[in-house]
Amino acid sequence: MPEAAPPAVYDPVSMIKPRRKITGISAVLLPYLESGEIDRDSLSAHISRTADVGITPAVNMDTGYVNLIDEPTFIEVLKVTQQTLNGGSFVAGAFVSDQPGAEFDAAGYQRKIDLIQSHGGIPVIFQSFGLVEQSPDQIVAAYQTIAANSDRFIGFELTRDLAPFGSVYDLATYEALMEIPQCIGAKHSSFHREPEWERLQLRDAKRPDFKVFTGNDFGIDMIQYGSDYLLGLSTFAPDLFARRDALWAAGDPAFYELNDQLQYLGYFTFRSPSPAYKHSAAQFLHLRGWIKTNKTHPNSPTRPESDIEVLRELGQRLNVTN
Repeated sequence: MPEAAPPAVYDPVSMIKPRRKITGISAVLLPYLESGEIDRDSLSAHISRTADVGITPAVNMDTGYVNLIDEPTFIEVLKVTQQTLNGGSFVAGAFVSDQPGAEFDAAGYQRKIDLIQSHGGIPVIFQSFGLVEQSPDQIVAAYQTIAANSDRFIGFELTRDLAPFGSVYDLATYEALMEIPQCIGAKHSSFHREPEWERLQLRDAKRPDFKVFTGNDFGIDMIQYGSDYLLGLSTFAPDLFARRDALWAAGDPAFYELNDQLQYLGYFTFRSPSPAYKHSAAQFLHLRGWIKTNKTHPNSPTRPESDIEVLRELGQRLNVTN
């Protein structure tokens, strides 16, 4: 009889944290008009409805085409968000565009951080080639440089399946980031459960106030294990995510059915090519009557028109479309 495999260093079942209040952040879709201009009114309304249900809006993220919009649009989105929330909390992506082999652009990051903080937001530090192509010690030093002129920030690690400049750090590097006081949490987008479980276990042992924000749109139930979330999927239905979160906090078994329905929506809309989920979001929000068109940024990938009827059926199951 072969020897049993050594036990994992973590036990996911024992990590489940029932009746926990979840911190939710939703990456808000940037809507467009037929003219190709951004739809400021619908953007403001969606930011407002997200905040109104107790979920923190995140703007200028991937869902907001942060890698495609120009700086005037980046600033305009910050202004709309600040005016809409009137002092309310929000986060925003700090994205620096570069190329493989580039040096870490500390000045570029600082400019984006300054813009976000001056409008009342908390920066989410997107990765870049110049950041992740360094040695682990240099990566940590780069975040310390970012921290020196930041009140608070959220880190972000993502699989290269989502972005060529992405990287999932080793645990030693992740632990070093947790030791930076200004880093209040980090979004984890490997799309795999094991590395996220490892981060949760490390968080619980080393810095319990640190937020592990799941970015796994294929595993939104990671909140059961102690993750909070910063998701693109939640922009489809912040009202339903807020309801799901409340059910978990109340220990209501209805959580599971609603979570399953939302997860099915995620599996369909985040299928390959995953970046086209933004068009899926526009199609779904248009079906809900929340945005004026289902147009996206012209350089963003699209879904087939036939998806609309599938989304309509999924919306009917969730009681949000006719």
